[in-house]
Amino acid sequence: MFVATFLCNPARPTLDPALVESLRNAWGGGDVVWLAADEAAEFSLQTMPENADEVWQVCQGQSVDLIIQPADGRRKKMLIADMDSTMIQQECIDELAAEAGVGDRVAGITARAMNGELDFEAAIDERVGLLADLPETIIGHVLNTRITYMPGGATLLKTMRGQGAYAALVSGGFTAFTARVASELGFNENRANTLEIADGKLTGKVVRPILGQDAKLEALNGITATLGITPAGAIAVGDGMNDLLMLENAGTGVALHGKPALQEKVSVRVNHGDLTALLYMQGYAKSEFVT
Repeated sequence: MFVATFLCNPARPTLDPALVESLRNAWGGGDVVWLAADEAAEFSLQTMPENADEVWQVCQGQSVDLIIQPADGRRKKMLIADMDSTMIQQECIDELAAEAGVGDRVAGITARAMNGELDFEAAIDERVGLLADLPETIIGHVLNTRITYMPGGATLLKTMRGQGAYAALVSGGFTAFTARVASELGFNENRANTLEIADGKLTGKVVRPILGQDAKLEALNGITATLGITPAGAIAVGDGMNDLLMLENAGTGVALHGKPALQEKVSVRVNHGDLTALLYMQGYAKSEFVT
């Protein structure tokens, strides 16, 4: 048994009931359940439709995300999330670089690294090297003036944790940022890279080992083992190629506004919804959200 879930941008709820009903009829689905009026709906399916990819493209043209997944076990016991461009709307290293006057150069490297065009470790070394001699206080300044949260993130955390789920923030960014983000959003733990600091300044180096794609997978496997569940019991979310292994091995791996290279590899893609999409695809109705 499968479930087809339809989502749109909750800031502009324009999900057309006619679209949902027409596909239910075409695919022989069960009764349509509206999880939120004009925003999210679902119905059950006996089998995966053969034309699912083509219909996904049509839905994208109508600013609708379509997720089709097995019905069994879709409500997860763990959330594991990337931070940059996932739980926050920025890349923290790009914001530091902007303050240092090398924003365009660093942003270009970041974009290529997140699309899998560059070695992640080499790219982070190159970018952090350009931040040498910035005062340590710049981190707090960037957090306070440049970082904003992805819509729906706080609701996602409160709702899942309210149902007993565990939440881990696992980032290729920096602990100086993940500590604040994890605390404010309500993650149980956070893991990230550490910027080396000496005499109140950034040295331009990252403390080893560097947390990249393999480390995110290790976090997924290690945390679920500690919780006494399997990775199938986790939902993972990220936007870049350094999230790929984590997304592929979690029970549900979500590319949220993902880079093109990631979208080619991941079947669950959210391009129009926000982080509450992760609740809808688990079968939560908006009336169940904790805000």
